[in-house]
Amino acid sequence: MSAQRQTILAEVNEAMRSGARQSAACEVIGISAKTLQRWAQPDNGEDGRLEAHHEPSTKLTVKEREQIVSVANEPDYASLSPSKIVPKLADEGRYIASESSFYRVLKAAHQLKHRDKAKPARTVIKPKALTATGPNQIYSLDITYLPTRVRGIFLYLYLVMDIYSRKVSAK
Repeated sequence: MSAQRQTILAEVNEAMRSGARQSAACEVIGISAKTLQRWAQPDNGEDGRLEAHHEPSTKLTVKEREQIVSVANEPDYASLSPSKIVPKLADEGRYIASESSFYRVLKAAHQLKHRDKAKPARTVIKPKALTATGPNQIYSLDITYLPTRVRGIFLYLYLVMDIYSRKVSAK
C-alpha cells in the first residue's frame, strides 16, 4: 500500500475516533467510503471476484487437440487450410471441432504458416534503377486512350519522352 493511502487511512481513523462519521470524513477527503474500506482490507494478492479462476466447460482436451493435429496432417488434408478441412470433414459426416478451433490449435502447434502444395512466396529481386546521365539514353513510353463522341471508339495517344531532358521525342 502506498504511503499516501496509509496517511489517508490514519487521518480518517483519527477523525472517526474523535466522533466523525466515516462517510463525512471520506467526503471531505474526496474519496468514497467503499474505496476507503477496500484500502483498509489486508492485501492478500488474490482476486476477490467470485469464480474468478475457472476453466471453460467447452475447453478442448489434450486428446482432442492431438486429434485435430493428426487429422490436419493426414495426406488428404495436409495441404489444406482449416477453412477447407472443416467443410470436407462435414461432407464425410465427421465433426471434430469448429474452424476457429482448428485455426487456434494449428497455430499453437506452429503448423499454420504454409499448408499449400505450392511453393511459398519467394522474394522478388527488384530490377536495378536506370539512371540517365545525358539526353537520348533512356526513353519512357505512355499510351493514353482518348474518348471520341462515338461511344466505344477511342483515339490512342502515343507519347515517347526522354527521361533526362523530359522532352517529347519527335522520332
